[in-house]
Amino acid sequence: VTTFRVPEDLGSVLDKQVMGPTTENLTKSDFPVQSYQPKVQIPYRVLPGQCPRSIEIERRRWLYLTFDNAQLLASKGIDSNQLMPRHHDPDNMPTIQDKKDPLFPIYLSLKVFDNEEYDCRTPEEWISLGLEPGSHDRKPVPGKALLPTDDVLGHEDPKNPKLIYQWIDVGVLDYDKKTKLYLVHKTKNGMVRNEEGRPILNGGVTSEG
Repeated sequence: VTTFRVPEDLGSVLDKQVMGPTTENLTKSDFPVQSYQPKVQIPYRVLPGQCPRSIEIERRRWLYLTFDNAQLLASKGIDSNQLMPRHHDPDNMPTIQDKKDPLFPIYLSLKVFDNEEYDCRTPEEWISLGLEPGSHDRKPVPGKALLPTDDVLGHEDPKNPKLIYQWIDVGVLDYDKKTKLYLVHKTKNGMVRNEEGRPILNGGVTSEG
């Protein structure tokens, strides 16, 4: 009788034991799992033959993942890069023949069209999706924001004509009730990290402020 000896390269041996496809989510992310779940108005217990709540949530989650803001706007003839008003160059003003009449620039602010009547969640409910059960640290919530590709110039002058705006994946960190603005941070491979490479928790507020 001999004793069992564990191979030195046990990790590589286990990695080779692939039995087939798996439903495990292998992608690394700083977002909680529940932050991707859509809100449904379905009871937790349903009658036989009706769609269970968990299946309906999963179906809507896959459906919403197929939507793309830029493509939906482009299908209606809207250029996302033109949604942000820019400063006009007085030395190079467009003419009416260019179909860019400077007499009628973009002047309607976003709040004119911001209707919260049909929102499925309040801003506080969206932010609370970052709280995992049993944890006191609030993680970011995934979202998309129309942001400039140049971060430095975008912070200095958001209406600079040289800026290019695109829909970018972000992590929503916090919400300001007074200004009704969200604090977001650009993601990198599904990660929302600070300059030190650590996850940003609780809206980025630390003991120092």
